Amino acid sequence: MAQVQFIQTTPQELQQQINEGVKIQLQEFLKHFAPIQPKEYLTRSDVAKMFNVDISTVANWQKSKRLNPLGIGSRVYFLRSEVEASLKPLNV
Repeated sequence: MAQVQFIQTTPQELQQQINEGVKIQLQEFLKHFAPIQPKEYLTRSDVAKMFNVDISTVANWQKSKRLNPLGIGSRVYFLRSEVEASLKPLNV
């Protein structure tokens, strides 16, 4: 096991050097790190409950291309992020 001796270095200076090294490593890590958010899928009834409307209204939004449906088999789903993105501000 190798020994390291610090000559004319105060504990505070050593702490600062260690902190700077760790900070540089963290910055490099964070440049390449992007957490992946899981996609949340909503059914027609989920969207209807979300906006307090009838399922037929959700079907009308789907037909008028306001909502982009996704499907597997006979099931219809909507991405929550796309549903929220379809909302537009009103000028009242």
